[in-house]
Amino acid sequence: DPQQTELTTASKRKLRRFIVIDEVVDKLYGTKVREYFEENNVQHKILALPTTEETKSMDLVLNILHEVQSFSLDRRTEPIIAIGGGVCLDIVGLAASLYRRRTPYIRVPTTLLSYVDASVGAKNGVNFLQCKNKLGGYTPPVASFLDRSFIQSIPRRHISNGLGEILKMALMKHKGLFDLLRSHGKYLLDTKFQSCNGLADHGDAALQTTRIAIETMLEELAPNLWEDDLDRLVDFGHLISPELEMRVLPSLMHGEAVNVDMAFMTYVAHARGLLGAEEKEQILQCMRGLELPVWHSGCSWALIQRALRERLKHSGGQPRMPLPTGLGVAEIFNDTSEETLERAYELWVRD
Repeated sequence: DPQQTELTTASKRKLRRFIVIDEVVDKLYGTKVREYFEENNVQHKILALPTTEETKSMDLVLNILHEVQSFSLDRRTEPIIAIGGGVCLDIVGLAASLYRRRTPYIRVPTTLLSYVDASVGAKNGVNFLQCKNKLGGYTPPVASFLDRSFIQSIPRRHISNGLGEILKMALMKHKGLFDLLRSHGKYLLDTKFQSCNGLADHGDAALQTTRIAIETMLEELAPNLWEDDLDRLVDFGHLISPELEMRVLPSLMHGEAVNVDMAFMTYVAHARGLLGAEEKEQILQCMRGLELPVWHSGCSWALIQRALRERLKHSGGQPRMPLPTGLGVAEIFNDTSEETLERAYELWVRD
């Protein structure tokens, strides 16, 4: 906004920034972040917090807002900066949306999952009454700053976790992305999504993969930012996983729970005759190659039934079930019978 830029540069007031950073990220990068603000002569307050699914609550939002109030933030020209994984970005987004009704904020994702998922879109939220993201809103950030160098310091399992959300977009919308994951999945895990020179066989697989994943996500989200249309391909892997993830915390990470859901739905698509046996196996083989779980003992038939009943409550009385109809193509279905679901579940458990 040119007017705000002019106000900021014309003001004699020193530049000020309020930063919320995940405490693990702070241990790794906090010194660099502080040096950056000091070098640029920016008055700053850095609040390091434990941002996990277990702490993702209104209590933490209120904790942030108390600190924001003490800092005396100018909500027009001083955006709050969130540096961390998806949980951190969600919590700070909600806090910013509540402070003075809406304060601008900037997302800086530091995990692969948040890089391709939480960085995109308008949603924010916290868990409530043991339900995932039950409280929240739609307030997009003024910017997302994407830097893959953060990803090199996260554990291998966290890389795999992020690959679950990338695979979701591949299966729903982009066969080329699916082929990239099949061909380069192990390489991407080994190199932690860093762009490495001299490896001609792989090209810049990390850049290609993340760019396509984000672009396909934006294609889906941009026309429907406020979710006025409840038929959403990006809900693939998110029908059963919210119930499963909260039930088995902390044994499954978000992307892992999503992948367990996608694996079951792949069997549902096969049971409905939408996918052939070979395509089903190619999908499961790709999941295993990305070191993602394709089954979890906590995903019982009773849990699946409960999760789908919950789905009906929040999707206008229709299941709105996204299912792959091939590799990289999908449709949304409202007519999957309980018999088909149960048959798919029995095959899934058997395999």
